[in-house]
Amino acid sequence: MTRPFVQRLFLLVYRAAWYPALPVVLAYLWLRGRKDPAYRRHLPERFGAGPGLAGAVWVHAVSLGEMRSAVPLIRALLDRGDTVITSHLTPAGRRAAETAFAPEIAQGRLVVRYLPLEFGWAMRRFLRRWRPRLCLVMEIEVWPVLIEETRVAGVPLYLVNSQYTAHSFARDRRLGAAHPVSGVAGVLAKSDRHAARFRELGAPNVSVCGELRFDQPIPPHLLAAAARLRPLLGGRPVVAIASVVEGEDPQYLAAYRIIQEGFRAKGLVPPLFVHIPRAPERFGTVGDLLAAGGQRVMRRSVVLDGRLSPRTRLPDADILLGDSLGEMYFYLALADLAVVGGGFVEKGAHNIIEPLALRKPVLVGPHVWTIDYPAVEAEAAGVLTICPTIEHLAAEILDLLLQEAKLQDMSGRTQAFFAEHAGATERVLAALPPRVVP
Repeated sequence: MTRPFVQRLFLLVYRAAWYPALPVVLAYLWLRGRKDPAYRRHLPERFGAGPGLAGAVWVHAVSLGEMRSAVPLIRALLDRGDTVITSHLTPAGRRAAETAFAPEIAQGRLVVRYLPLEFGWAMRRFLRRWRPRLCLVMEIEVWPVLIEETRVAGVPLYLVNSQYTAHSFARDRRLGAAHPVSGVAGVLAKSDRHAARFRELGAPNVSVCGELRFDQPIPPHLLAAAARLRPLLGGRPVVAIASVVEGEDPQYLAAYRIIQEGFRAKGLVPPLFVHIPRAPERFGTVGDLLAAGGQRVMRRSVVLDGRLSPRTRLPDADILLGDSLGEMYFYLALADLAVVGGGFVEKGAHNIIEPLALRKPVLVGPHVWTIDYPAVEAEAAGVLTICPTIEHLAAEILDLLLQEAKLQDMSGRTQAFFAEHAGATERVLAALPPRVVP
């Protein structure tokens, strides 16, 4: 089918812009490689070369968060006999796939690689060699050349677990008929709100399947490690602050002081705060900042061994710094309630589903446009509290920790909420048309 003129013009301009941008892209990869050498590896894959599997289902998950949400779906595809190619933009996404599916990689059933850059020749090079029979793009990734080249090659491309935030929608709706989503085979959206936005942008075959993160597996060894450690914390309440982003640490430090003063005023031992920076390159500086703010900090990398058991007697501390990767469920399982970071900066809050999966009440800052779903539904169900200021957050935490019945009531409601929103993996598989199902 011939694309509308305005869309062809947009695509022509977009393709042309990539050529002068290439030196910038390569410089970015090189500079990022100074902190993470993996950015400099496997460069040919970004130009369409590299590994694949003929006739596989191709799942694109840009980075760590998208890969985590893709795990239940990839597992279901493998269980029904598919072979799978996963592609990524970041080393974090690639490493997550390699860790989650190491046995399948060894068996030759799954291949991990980087996504080709947005050059038509690079994308065609990959498509001609491996000819995937289906492409599933996770979350909010919209790559115009990827969409167009898969369409021309006859490879159905579906946006899966997809959302279109209100911010992005207000900006992108001006593209009208030029918007690339009109070229996909279908959209499997997280919620009715997101589905309506995709339809307005011209996307075909839009359906609502929910959020795959509600189906992601929880590593039992992390829960067991938390259960072993919790009795060693002296019976104190524990608050986990997960995925803290740059610019939030001083705000949370202020909240810690308010809560500590509130507990001491009542003659109680203040809670232990588990402070978990989102970016590993910030682990050291964040620990130093918290210590400089008068807090006694113990670092997970120092006080716990590889099995998450204490190396020696735990020191008296105000904060446990979560300076490790892949152990979020351990930190959350230690806690009585969780705060999810990102909400106190304009870039927006991060995933609230992991603490909800462990039946933990969740609090977050005011910027929740990034988690439109399930934040709206979670707040309505009484399992999420959106706090307009850091002082409000501190007051809410004090209220919950000092009123055991209120905390338990909020925790209890998460079970029904989670059960209501699980099952997205089955709905996604059912929504794929029969011709792409073996």
